[in-house]
Amino acid sequence: MGKRSNRQKNTNVFDSDDDTVSTSSTSMSDASQVQENEEVYGGGHRLDNYLDALYEKRGSVREKALEGLVSDFASQVQSQFAESNCITLQHQFINSIKRGSASEASLASRALGLLALTVGSGDSAHEILEESLVNLAQVLKSGSDSRKQSSVLDCLAVLTFVGGNESEETQKSMQLIWQLIHPKPRANVGVASKPTPSVVAAAVSAWSFLLTTVDGWRMSSSDWQESASYLSTLLDKDDRAIRLAAGEAIALIFEISSFEKGLRGNNGDSVVEGKNSQGIFSYVEALKDKILNQVRSLSMEAGGKGSAKKDLNNQRSLFRDVLEFLEYGHCPETSIKMQHGDPLVVSTWSQLIQLNFMKHFLGSGFAKHMQENELLHDVFNFTPKKKQLGGHGHLAASEKRMFKSPNSAVNKARTQLLNKQRMLAQDRNAGHYNAVLSEDM
Repeated sequence: MGKRSNRQKNTNVFDSDDDTVSTSSTSMSDASQVQENEEVYGGGHRLDNYLDALYEKRGSVREKALEGLVSDFASQVQSQFAESNCITLQHQFINSIKRGSASEASLASRALGLLALTVGSGDSAHEILEESLVNLAQVLKSGSDSRKQSSVLDCLAVLTFVGGNESEETQKSMQLIWQLIHPKPRANVGVASKPTPSVVAAAVSAWSFLLTTVDGWRMSSSDWQESASYLSTLLDKDDRAIRLAAGEAIALIFEISSFEKGLRGNNGDSVVEGKNSQGIFSYVEALKDKILNQVRSLSMEAGGKGSAKKDLNNQRSLFRDVLEFLEYGHCPETSIKMQHGDPLVVSTWSQLIQLNFMKHFLGSGFAKHMQENELLHDVFNFTPKKKQLGGHGHLAASEKRMFKSPNSAVNKARTQLLNKQRMLAQDRNAGHYNAVLSEDM
């Protein structure tokens, strides 16, 4: 069977991001929201006024302030304000998540995630994660409003991605999220209701986002088998958002894990030992064949009654990419045109999932953060044009420190992992991964 050429997708960062796997978003545009809130709160002290309003007893006032903070944090990198008021903002956001209405809690969850993205990796982000985890976990276990749960899932993923210093912290968050994806009686004690499809889709996307930071070789084959096996059942769900999220997660598992590599040596022979070795090998081969058949079917699915053409095309496109990767080792390459600087290019499933999640979370503010947020520069190995940084002479003292300070250990580790994944992808395209799969073709 001949190899299909590797397709490259080009998108503009200023276009709609409907093609990404997303579950919830703030519909009001950032620009119009900033203008409206300037009229309410006034000029240069707007952010301070928002912060003061978070102490008000009326929920409607707090909610309005949260809308303003979310808009400003998404559309601008508010480093100085975030660093100066980090602890206060963190406590007020958590209070709104705990005691506010579903709408207020959803806004506060997004604001908390944006705060972590703004302060970047370091002690502040780690403290935000530590202080927030118990309260976020309580929301996820309480069977709250689906919009609130989806927002909390996004928030937990971002807080862990930015503030998680140890792999154990990341795995703790992933296990919490997995309980919503695959509820079990022991883990689900106290859960009021079954998660809605939108919450399950958000959970799979959040789990996959965190999985991009995990070193696959440190996890056992049985863990990967269990995850891939259950995710394959989600490919049969009626909800398209769940199928899309599960498809990306499965591709990611095959990319970074020892799911199949650990079963074969350099010469292609089985390296699984013990009396159950043949059974394990047969199970993995059967699971891989099942997933290939599911992915192939979804890549060619015909439209049915009530099926939106754009959604169906998005599904076909994604699963064609997944199928090509599983069969030939080709990762889809995506290039995003940036207003200032070279295009942002991603060429692994890990990078693509991170890109989609950040575009979804930041919305129309993604371009601004990609231009000015050093954390995102490290994550995507992106360097904007120097002349577009505005000159350090015009930056606040805290922002100067952000640009001058060396990368944190967390960011260095994350960058090393992404580089490793790029090397693996190149090896597969050269035939290493294809040699393994070709035996079953």
